[in-house]
Amino acid sequence: MQDKSERKGALSRFTVIDTSRVRAGPTAVRVFADMGARVIKLEIPPGAPGGDDMIGGRDHNRADYENLHRNKESLTLNMKSPEGLAILHELVRRADVFIENFRPDVKDRLGIGPEALREINPRLVYASISGFGQDGPYARWPGFDSIAQGMGGLMSVTGKPGEGPMRVGIPIADLCAGHFCAMGILTALLEREASGEGQWVQTSLLEAQIAMLDFQAAQWLIDKKVPVQSGNEHPLTVPTGVFATKDGYLNIAAIGQTMWTRLCEALEVSHLVTEPGLGTDPERVQNRARVNAAIGEALLGRTTAQWTERLLKAGVPCGPIHNIDQVFADPQVRHLAMAWPMAHPELGDISLVGQPIRLSRHPREAQARPAPEQGCDTQAILAELGYSEQRIEALRAGFIV
Repeated sequence: MQDKSERKGALSRFTVIDTSRVRAGPTAVRVFADMGARVIKLEIPPGAPGGDDMIGGRDHNRADYENLHRNKESLTLNMKSPEGLAILHELVRRADVFIENFRPDVKDRLGIGPEALREINPRLVYASISGFGQDGPYARWPGFDSIAQGMGGLMSVTGKPGEGPMRVGIPIADLCAGHFCAMGILTALLEREASGEGQWVQTSLLEAQIAMLDFQAAQWLIDKKVPVQSGNEHPLTVPTGVFATKDGYLNIAAIGQTMWTRLCEALEVSHLVTEPGLGTDPERVQNRARVNAAIGEALLGRTTAQWTERLLKAGVPCGPIHNIDQVFADPQVRHLAMAWPMAHPELGDISLVGQPIRLSRHPREAQARPAPEQGCDTQAILAELGYSEQRIEALRAGFIV
């Protein structure tokens, strides 16, 4: 395998074997790739049965693919064949992490389950992402983000009251499952430093989605209150939400008595502070419509930019509501460099979505590396494992790689 001393980044000493598809698994692996780990993405060889036509594939959305699979290598490998499985075993012997998101029964049927691979390498951290868990009544259900959003309760608290369930505008169950998986892998790698052994890390779209409910779930678990949709407003505090201005919209988060007083003074409606029924947080929640109407009327007098400046000066949390293009044009976002530059051989100079993590001794690389073309690293990786050119060509001819 490649000399780890040649790689840069905080995680450069680790090698990750990635057999996952679609989004959750690749999201987890992207964290490692961006932080310098060697990530070898396994793909089905061209011409072999069972090719990947899932969303997130190379030909489905090139922008999405480049963003999701940057900084990785690609090895084509047919794991269903004995020769392909032997190559996988050689990779596993040298790897630190193996990640998969097959349905729970598939990996054991292929002979690549956690026990089988950890017999080959006891230090291996084996990570699994599923739709609903590795066992239980729904274990074999196919897992998709929107299904998890619905079953995990998120859609029941998203959207305006009375308009029915609403899906969030990003694949949040997939993304959160990926990030939770990465956290679990890092935890297992830290524990391995003490025990010398790897272990099996598991998460699922359903578990990740439920965990993200946070205080909404706690309302049920502790108070036995079933949360409902509240649109753009916060269910527990008022006024918190979206308000129209003279030229657009403004987000305001006036949480607690101090913020409420500051807001009223900045809006020049100080009489609301002492008005009966608005004196405390519970009273304002009970009289939500009345509060919002009064605040909303006052905000129509100035532009979003004028109110943002005025309210922030008064110490009231607020901010404009951006479209995606406005997000990346925002001066603070530009300062944070959340658009990572990349020189692509076909697409030219493009940008990708950056990682929201900064390390003081391991600054971000100047540019990301393009997502690999299918199998572009097969020759080099097999040569590292000791395969001759003639043997590699024979494996290609047999659709093994």
